[in-house]
Amino acid sequence: MGKHKRIFSQIFQHVASIVIVILASLLCFLIEQYVGYRVVALLLLVVVSLLAMFFSITPVLVAAILSALIWDYFFIPPLFTLHIGNAEDGLMLLMYFVIASVNAVLTIKIRNAEKIARDREEKENSIRLYNTLLNSLSHELRTPISTIIAVTDTLKDNFDRLSAENRHELLKEMEAAGVRLDRQVGNLLNMSRLESGFLKLKKDWCDLNDIIFNTIHKVAEGHYTQTILFDADDSLPLFKMDSGIIEQIIYNILHNSLQYTPANATITIQTSCENDCCIVSISDNGKGIPEKELANIFTKFYRIPYTKTGGTGLGLSIVKGFTEAHGGKVSVQNIPNSGANFIINIPAETNYIKNLKNE
Repeated sequence: MGKHKRIFSQIFQHVASIVIVILASLLCFLIEQYVGYRVVALLLLVVVSLLAMFFSITPVLVAAILSALIWDYFFIPPLFTLHIGNAEDGLMLLMYFVIASVNAVLTIKIRNAEKIARDREEKENSIRLYNTLLNSLSHELRTPISTIIAVTDTLKDNFDRLSAENRHELLKEMEAAGVRLDRQVGNLLNMSRLESGFLKLKKDWCDLNDIIFNTIHKVAEGHYTQTILFDADDSLPLFKMDSGIIEQIIYNILHNSLQYTPANATITIQTSCENDCCIVSISDNGKGIPEKELANIFTKFYRIPYTKTGGTGLGLSIVKGFTEAHGGKVSVQNIPNSGANFIINIPAETNYIKNLKNE
């Protein structure tokens, strides 16, 4: 399959080069009486140079040879013959062919050098990203796994000697470790879906208020001390979206806010519908985000320097990917003298219950 594709590409480039040179020559033939045949040579040289920017070496050389022959036959006196009337025109034709060929070769070499540099940079970036991921996973996955193993060993070896209260506390530690492990593995799977392009949205009519209440309940299982405020807007229409993906978007932002705001902070969720767009605002009254870090906040594996440990730096990049998969966008801005405000804006079909019955 790959071999056939390369052959087809080469055939296409050769045909395209010939067609483009012929079309350019026809145009030059129409304006030659106004610009002169020497300017025509410059125009054809520009065409060959442009082809060198996009095609491989062989079709570009074919274009250079063809354009030189056309210039000689149709433009250099005497016309309609390959005979050249004087030495000056002969030298110009030779120089034209040399310049066109050298230009083509050099342009393609520059393209190849740039490709090698890009490939090297992408490889270095990939290695750097994977190292970041592995370093993060070595802590983020090992810690809850170690906790689960330690609690299991303690319960197994000392079950009869532990009080009911101690056993309950150990089970709570195991539960928290399991939730943390599940979250990190979930983020890795979600990022894999985004990277592979296998993310398929399952859109259906959903109630945004229900999604947010379910997400708040799920987040509350982490026993955070911050307060989450949400006043459901009963006037909101139903939105046609992937409810599971939307819940994950809101969950990741809420979890991020809970992780990086003080224990007594308040997180406020607001919803609205504007111009057939579902809009969710999640703000907090914490310390906000350093201005110089705002541009990187949705970057994969990125974590703000000098913040407390926890997380792989995938949560907000998944938010961005899932939002864009819906055709929407997510942004963040600092609130003056307060915390940060995340705004999710997703275009979606809307319908109210009274109209939905008629579908």
